[in-house]
Amino acid sequence: MAETPVHIPVMLERTLELLAPALEREGAVLVDATLGLGGHAEAALERHAGLTLVGLDRDTDALARAGERLARFGDRVHLVHTVYSGLRTALDGLGIESVSAVLFDLGVSSMQLDQAERGFAYAQDAPLDMRMDRTRGVTAASILADYPEDELRRIFYAYGEEKLAPRYARRIVQARAEHPIERSSQLVDLIAQATPRAVQRAGHPAKRVFQALRIEVNGELEALEAALPAALDALALGGRIVVLAYQSLEDRIVKRELAARTRSTAPSGLPIELPEHRPEFALLVRGAELADDAERARNPRAIPVRLRAAERVREAA
Repeated sequence: MAETPVHIPVMLERTLELLAPALEREGAVLVDATLGLGGHAEAALERHAGLTLVGLDRDTDALARAGERLARFGDRVHLVHTVYSGLRTALDGLGIESVSAVLFDLGVSSMQLDQAERGFAYAQDAPLDMRMDRTRGVTAASILADYPEDELRRIFYAYGEEKLAPRYARRIVQARAEHPIERSSQLVDLIAQATPRAVQRAGHPAKRVFQALRIEVNGELEALEAALPAALDALALGGRIVVLAYQSLEDRIVKRELAARTRSTAPSGLPIELPEHRPEFALLVRGAELADDAERARNPRAIPVRLRAAERVREAA
């Protein structure tokens, strides 16, 4: 494997600040559900000497690199090869019932973007793979080859919020009848040819299509919808969760789940709120926080981030 530079984790200090009250407890356990290269995890382990880490990642390359980075922490670190929707199963396998904190740093990782051969970046020619876990699943090339036009249109609309989805789906189906679409440069050229000049001036025309394909290949939204409830359920009283989302589809899922968990369940018209109806969680930030101007200037990958956080304030019923 080519050497991948170690990137500064997005919103590192703010993330650790929000998690600190939970991580300072005796016997604290942090689940980093999207371990990546281990930047957030390493900083947390350094600052909290009694902390145990459970690091999850579906990418075997990421696990290997993070394992090397975190090896100095010895048996304080437990790494598990799984998508984050497998959080509860991973904890059960380690004999852990509840945890002190959970971190999600969503989206494609720095390592995956930097490895051109993974096919995530539309600016680099590579095979159209896009699998975060290269040990299983279908590739983006397979989707382009096999999905009917209406399904391509659906995922471009749903996962890329792409207004030109019908035009792009139709062009792909026409092109694949002549030759397979197997490389990112082929797809970029097709999209560029199908995009009106006025639209091309508004940004790279392939960005939303590549996002949509990546989400479809990896089942990202379905995994997140399953993982968030599992993560919240796993938090002990006083436990905290921080989620970093990089696109609106993910952020809506996070916002919706946290809103549901921070609302009273008391029936309307009840004169008083009974203890069992009180919210299980309280929000730690108002709305979604953004990276500050300095970080956005220093690290372009921080520009789209939206941070949300909550704390368990009542035991589950």
